[in-house]
Amino acid sequence: MVRELLEMLGEELSSLKREGTTRIAVSEENLDTLRRLAARGKSVSPAPEKKELPPPQIPSAQPERTSLPAENFAHSAPAPAKAPEPEKPKLPPPPVFTLPAGDRETQRAWLRDLVLACPECNAHVKPGKKVVFGVGDVNADIFFCCDAPEAEDEEQGEPFLGPAGQLLTKIIGAMGLSREKVYIGNIMNWRPEMPTPYGNRPPTGEEMNFCLPYLLAQLEIVKPKVIVALGGTAIDGLLGADPARTVGKIHGKWQTFNGIPLMPTYHPSYLLRSNSNKSKRMVWEDMLLVMEKIGLPVSDRQRGYFSDKK
Repeated sequence: MVRELLEMLGEELSSLKREGTTRIAVSEENLDTLRRLAARGKSVSPAPEKKELPPPQIPSAQPERTSLPAENFAHSAPAPAKAPEPEKPKLPPPPVFTLPAGDRETQRAWLRDLVLACPECNAHVKPGKKVVFGVGDVNADIFFCCDAPEAEDEEQGEPFLGPAGQLLTKIIGAMGLSREKVYIGNIMNWRPEMPTPYGNRPPTGEEMNFCLPYLLAQLEIVKPKVIVALGGTAIDGLLGADPARTVGKIHGKWQTFNGIPLMPTYHPSYLLRSNSNKSKRMVWEDMLLVMEKIGLPVSDRQRGYFSDKK
């Protein structure tokens, strides 16, 4: 249990780094908790005691060396066999399908039924939880894309319902739009499993590749003018993994995905963690570029959001 908690902490810190976080504040109480966990982990697997070895016996003369073929050593002193690591269950190939004829609403309804009935998606959903499918206007100009659902999302089967989603709704409102006038979707249709009932982990490349056809079909239906990729994992899922790429380096710089302009930016959860005017301004400047790209009017008041606050 201690090891699982520490591994989960490591995954969360890695996720924060991908999202652009370079520093986090940790209370003294939380530091004490980490120290206790670390001490408990050491008590579970104590390091073997070191034994003092006798001083080496130095021969008075060097014995004559004999050259032996390397294979002699292989036969006389075989290396201990390493226990094979258990293989992780592999996902099947990504689904292949063709959207039916019809208008956008008809196609979306067909695709939603397909995703909700997907055996692989349902196999990864915990009992009582739901597969998550995109929501919004099928004629939207903006498609907001994240990597995976969170705890609140799998409760209702809808993306961005938790604190990060509430902040995204405020951002959309500041742009002069509403949640109902944009489209919001995830690359993943299920929340990545965790060894514990709490916490989140970023999806693997294999997981995102399996779900990607479902996202591509939503993009084909909506035909947005702009995709907004929220966070480093979503950016990697769409543009391909690149260890040298960070959100801080790429945000605000137009990319292209399947012929659609893509604006990479920070995940709203990053803003919740940092809660600084500087980070809010960075994201807002990205949204101003999106508004200009699709021809939305930008007032002087909107253009000045977060620029004069401290």
